[in-house]
Amino acid sequence: MSYLKDVLGSRELMINLAVREIKGKYKKTILGQLWSLANPLALMLVYTFVFAFVFRVTPGPGNPSGLHSFPLWLLAGLLPWLFFARALSTGVQSLVANESLIQKVYFARVVLPISDVVAIGYNWLFEMLVLLAALFIAGAQIWTTLPYLIVIIVLLFLFAVGLSLILSIVNVYFRDTEHLIAIALQLWMYLSPVVYPISLVQSQSEKIGPLFNTNVTLLDLYSLNPMAQFMTVFRTVLYDVTSPSLLSLLVCAIWSFAALSIGVFVYSKKDKNLAEAL
Repeated sequence: MSYLKDVLGSRELMINLAVREIKGKYKKTILGQLWSLANPLALMLVYTFVFAFVFRVTPGPGNPSGLHSFPLWLLAGLLPWLFFARALSTGVQSLVANESLIQKVYFARVVLPISDVVAIGYNWLFEMLVLLAALFIAGAQIWTTLPYLIVIIVLLFLFAVGLSLILSIVNVYFRDTEHLIAIALQLWMYLSPVVYPISLVQSQSEKIGPLFNTNVTLLDLYSLNPMAQFMTVFRTVLYDVTSPSLLSLLVCAIWSFAALSIGVFVYSKKDKNLAEAL
């Protein structure tokens, strides 16, 4: 309880750090906030060419939305993934990057990775608004699933915060962590249904059958990936434009609160010793 009070007492600092990061991100640039769209659009063009035209990946029309656009289908999974990857890449370095601040004054250091994720989330919401506009223009009645979209956005944010808390602490003691996470994220992306539909994994799983003389299938192992669950829900809400199953939302909620709980617990144990560890 005392640690929670420390965190709440540092909320103004967290807000100031987030605002500083948001304002400084595109300071003195001509396009400003529009630069946040550059990377997703560039990746969309590359992945659309490679996977839609070269490898002929066909995710199929949205059900029941009827949408049949590979770029929109791709962005419905790519934008959430990019937010998650950016959050972890930045959050893992949040303590080391603020070493001088931590050593000068005591405050709840948990606000450092949280403020980084908040700043990244701000830019991400701008990207998501552009996607929603594109879906609306394409004829999707996206307003019908907005409540579910808000819920899954909050859950993904909490999941990213929780993992950022854990990784930032680990990085203080093992500086290789930030380099390992960069490699892990590249592998993680292709182990998640970001640029290909999960139906491909399902069909391959049916061909292979049970693994290692057990009842476990390839799809069962694949489903243990939390981002596979998040990607499925995002595409259900954004591309299919229908409500996700309660089980899918529950699984995402469990991952989110488990990561957040572990992260806060680790910080509560290590917070006061971080200045010496750095």
